[in-house]
Amino acid sequence: MPPSSRMSRALPAALCAPLLALALIAPSSPDANAEAAPDLVTDPVGYVDPFIGTAGGGNTYPGAVRPFGMVSWSPTTTPGDQTDTGAANGYHYDTTRVRGFALTHVNGAGCHPGAAGDLPIMPVTVPMDSSPGADTTDEIYASDFDHENESAEPGRYTVTLANGVNTDLTVTDRAGVGEFSFPEGDPATLLLRTSNSLNGSEEAEIDIDEETRTVSGSVLTGSFCGQRANGGENNRRSYYRLHFTASFDTDFSEVGAWEDDELMPGATTASGGEGYDRDARRGRGSGGYVSFPEGSTVQMRVGVSYVSAEGARANLEAEAGGYATVETVAERASQAWNERLGAVAVGGGNEDLYTEFYTSLYHSLLQPNLVSDVDGRYPGMDGEPQRIVDGQGAQYSNFSGWDQYRAQIQLSALLEPEVTGDFAQSLLNFSEQNGGVWDRWVHVNGPTHVMTGDPSAITLATFAAMGVDGFDAEAAYASLRAQATEPHPDGLSDAGCPGQCEGQRPNLERYLELEYAPHDDCHCWGGAAETLEGSLADHSLGRWARRLGLEEDAEMFADRGGYWRNVFDPEATEDAGYMRARDGDGSWVGPFDPASESGFAQGTAATYTWMVPHDVGGLAEAMGGPDVAAERLDGFFRTPDGEWSVGGGDPLRYDPTNQPGLHTPWLYNGLAQPWKTQETVREVIASQYGTGPAGLPGNDDLGTMSAWYVFASLGLFPQAPGRGELLLSSPVFTHVRLTPPGRGPITISAPEAGPDSVYVHGVRLNGNGHPRSWLPESFLEEGGHLEFDLGTEADTTWATAPGEPPVDR
Repeated sequence: MPPSSRMSRALPAALCAPLLALALIAPSSPDANAEAAPDLVTDPVGYVDPFIGTAGGGNTYPGAVRPFGMVSWSPTTTPGDQTDTGAANGYHYDTTRVRGFALTHVNGAGCHPGAAGDLPIMPVTVPMDSSPGADTTDEIYASDFDHENESAEPGRYTVTLANGVNTDLTVTDRAGVGEFSFPEGDPATLLLRTSNSLNGSEEAEIDIDEETRTVSGSVLTGSFCGQRANGGENNRRSYYRLHFTASFDTDFSEVGAWEDDELMPGATTASGGEGYDRDARRGRGSGGYVSFPEGSTVQMRVGVSYVSAEGARANLEAEAGGYATVETVAERASQAWNERLGAVAVGGGNEDLYTEFYTSLYHSLLQPNLVSDVDGRYPGMDGEPQRIVDGQGAQYSNFSGWDQYRAQIQLSALLEPEVTGDFAQSLLNFSEQNGGVWDRWVHVNGPTHVMTGDPSAITLATFAAMGVDGFDAEAAYASLRAQATEPHPDGLSDAGCPGQCEGQRPNLERYLELEYAPHDDCHCWGGAAETLEGSLADHSLGRWARRLGLEEDAEMFADRGGYWRNVFDPEATEDAGYMRARDGDGSWVGPFDPASESGFAQGTAATYTWMVPHDVGGLAEAMGGPDVAAERLDGFFRTPDGEWSVGGGDPLRYDPTNQPGLHTPWLYNGLAQPWKTQETVREVIASQYGTGPAGLPGNDDLGTMSAWYVFASLGLFPQAPGRGELLLSSPVFTHVRLTPPGRGPITISAPEAGPDSVYVHGVRLNGNGHPRSWLPESFLEEGGHLEFDLGTEADTTWATAPGEPPVDR
């Protein structure tokens, strides 16, 4: 496992553990469960390992970032190709050659390259005698590194490269401070690769001012998921410009620039992009360099803005001006992280559990990301500068809706209601600038259309259910209602299909006529998946309408929430019914194979058959009753001989690496067999998550996989999108205290918690017996104290009597 803090690197391993434990654990203060409470973690930053997820497909990054920050300063590693990276977001633990440290990232995106990675800055110790643009294999202007010389902690990243340069990076929300210590006897140069974003660029520019020791410029880029084969060509376009300004504390000894393969020593300006076609990108682009006396230690302060050069300067001055140093800024970043992470204090676990938990919470709170400047301006989705509305604290972006609505948005709503309210208003603002269209995957200010369904409806309705305010709920509902009821011309477009279809409610007129998405006239990724996504979105809107007192809407959307039944074929196989795509004439698309993804999006029929979290009782009825459904669910998690099969790879069984089935372990609660939820959730935690670079089961997808782990380890999980009820399982910690701002505290005690104490034998809520495997919506606002009695043997009686399982409607 890589070092996660300077403490662990500075001391022998035998001494680190006890000292770390003393530093990070302190006695808990008295509360409702204090009589036998253990010490709770009081310095959670020390347990965060940013390297978790940097291997094995997690696609996380280890660089310096603050909660919800605009700047994330992290390495861009290279496999020997200037148009490629080690992993989707620039860094892979097993790729140990770096060509720069980029200022922007998106956590855990699944397409390669993913997004951003703007302005890689590279310290080099070789003569500047050729264009970095011509170094297509990253042979000259890149450097190897060893993990023994690398460390990361929340808000700070440090590495000593093989070329001898020690690089120490830290950040504020919109700026960064870096220190580059060059070795004696070699040239000392910083390259600013302005055009070399992860996906390339349309245009870039740089301007070097020797007198003021400043470098400024911008890059025009975008193309999120533009290299994907399933519609990515539709996104090979620009939609944002990142401006930067950097100041240095050391005089330049030399300056220069390059355009494509031409090196221009002494030049102070350059321009030119790389394009978005990977083959055509090689050898193209522009940038500049500044050199210093040999052996220099150089401090660089850099600010960014998505609005203007003036905005970048203002952000830098406001957040990292004056006497800001790496040490002072890193300390503030650590404090900011401790404040955010400290909203959940856990105790009674072990070192690995604390590391897994707080790293997951850290990854969950990386997004949404700031896109507004200190003056409140931000880039509108119409391409024009906009300003936050009255009452809004900031504009946020980076919305991976299809992924995040399964767990991340609920955790955000629970722990960060103020940020979440601003984020909801941000999505509304973007939709108003986008002709009333709520895009399902928003990057910076770009509608990318990635994935399927209408996750904005689900997300905003879930925020409303979980008590989030701070946004114009009536305007948001009205706009999302219009998107769900009024056909839009984009709904008949096949541009970007199947993976990035432009229509957010594709072929809505036909969908409403047939009450399912016809696979042969869908203009979507898959007819069955689109129907299931539409049903869930409509159910969510119906719940929201009822909160707003709109009873006619509530009934209409509740009815539409049942359209999933129209793609459930009870005779799909000889043995069982499955979700299945059907054409516009009513016929089922065939031949049918439950292991096939035909009609679905990143999942098989076997997985999508369970994607009805809002109507578990109805799904069970369609399958033949709760007992039949539970038996089928057993076969989804286990092989015929009873062995667990929860690691993915089997298309007929649970896949922890992708989102459509993440809720399925919790369905047993609705089938009156909650002990199976408890053992299944614990098995997934134990076998699919861990410490070390490969500690995530799959793409983190903007905190989704991490948020699942946070909920699961607390013994809680959202019942269904659009609702505020929580399902119960067995906590992994003996004690937990949640203190969400503006809400009542939540405390959890489970004295017997441990790896073998998997099963719930009883629950008390505020001292009273609680025979149900779920909590009411009111618990989120009021808080309370939960006490779990856990054991090593299944209790098949708790929460199984009539009226005790979760209610769907």
